[in-house]
Amino acid sequence: MHTKKIALLGFDREGRSTFRLLREDPAFRDAELWILDRDENVALPPGAHARLGEGYLAALDELGPGDIVFRTPGARAHLPELVRARARGVEVTSATRLFFARCPGTIIGVTGTKGKGTTSSLIHAMLKADGRKALLAGNIGVPALDILPEVDASTWVVLELSSFQLVDLDRSPHIGVALMVTSEHLDWHETVEDYAEAKSHIVRAQGPDDIAVLAADYPRSAAYADLTPGTIFLFSRHHAVARGAWAEEGAFWFSAGAPSGENHDAHPRAIPMIGPKERICATAALRIPGEHNWENACAAIAAAKAAGVATAAIVEAIQNFQGLAHRLEFVAEAGGVRYYNDSYSTTPDAAIVALEAFAAPKVLILGGSSKGSDFTELGRAIDAAAEKGGIRAIIGIGMEWPRIKEHIHAAGIAFLEDLHSMEEIVRAAHGTARRGDVVILSPACASFDMFKNYSDRGDQFRNEAHRLRD
Repeated sequence: MHTKKIALLGFDREGRSTFRLLREDPAFRDAELWILDRDENVALPPGAHARLGEGYLAALDELGPGDIVFRTPGARAHLPELVRARARGVEVTSATRLFFARCPGTIIGVTGTKGKGTTSSLIHAMLKADGRKALLAGNIGVPALDILPEVDASTWVVLELSSFQLVDLDRSPHIGVALMVTSEHLDWHETVEDYAEAKSHIVRAQGPDDIAVLAADYPRSAAYADLTPGTIFLFSRHHAVARGAWAEEGAFWFSAGAPSGENHDAHPRAIPMIGPKERICATAALRIPGEHNWENACAAIAAAKAAGVATAAIVEAIQNFQGLAHRLEFVAEAGGVRYYNDSYSTTPDAAIVALEAFAAPKVLILGGSSKGSDFTELGRAIDAAAEKGGIRAIIGIGMEWPRIKEHIHAAGIAFLEDLHSMEEIVRAAHGTARRGDVVILSPACASFDMFKNYSDRGDQFRNEAHRLRD
């Protein structure tokens, strides 16, 4: 008799979470649990079989019909070994798919190239302020399966979802939120179109009773309206929308659309004409920096309103929101210079947002390991800011810095290079910045050439900036 094998492809935080559930779940009690990981030094839990090191993927060729592979987000969905496994009748799934299949609560999913964590956290705070039982998990750092025992039918689950988690998802959240979708992870996805298609699963499998909350200002995100039969809410920080939320005249606004009898478009899913608009609160009530965060707030407002959250709870959450670590996080002021940790910025688009968030002259810290990004638009944004006197200096670090520098053409920018530790980087910034300037760590790249991960990079920056105050 064949003993079912369950292989965990990757044993990171999500892989460990999946292992814990499978080991305790009666449905998998008689299965052999295998851990497959490139890292030879993975700490193995008791009772696990393993294939570690360079040849770990070869173990997938030993699986057959009835066996299961749980792909962690770091493992590409279209690896040749996984394609062959599927052809042999192996089920290839993920922790995210298992959570969607098991979750008895209502899921609000958030994805996008930039702003997922902030928007997810704001929605979660709005639900909590409204007295709902709400849990926050996913790509934000808490594996979804870890919260599954706490979820019941009354629970609202807010999931931050990456393209890696969405790429093979066969269900969509009840409320799917698509923020700006531009380009990212081109070291993982073959093309920008492949990346955008993966993101589209946030709404692609919705039903007529579901809701899509889409960024009106980004064509790829707005185009997802054609993929869902659900109700469409839009959001924008630049203009009013017929149904949804926007920023205008120093305030956040919401409209549920014109009453159905006043909408003369015969198409049942058409975006309605604008109806009565409700002022939510002043944009100044949101205390985190950057107008891009108005966009995140509008997305959260639209999602919360779609979920029936009271306006008072929405306002309370906005007023009390402190922001997230490593996302334009203010960490110190020394000598009249403010230091901001935006280490989560691993794409050119994110760095452009950070650049545009401050009017003061800036010392930027750019560079890191590759994600296959195109730095053309970042170079143009830096040139435009420099022409207005907005760039004091750029500290270039990591393997991608030479590629970034090729796209910067403005005169008068000081380049500080050949720095090999965060202590050297922050000391160089401190020596260059003048009173009233801001120093921003917004690398536009991954971190793995110099640091363990983006949080290690940001933590080191924060610690070194604090030392300047001492």
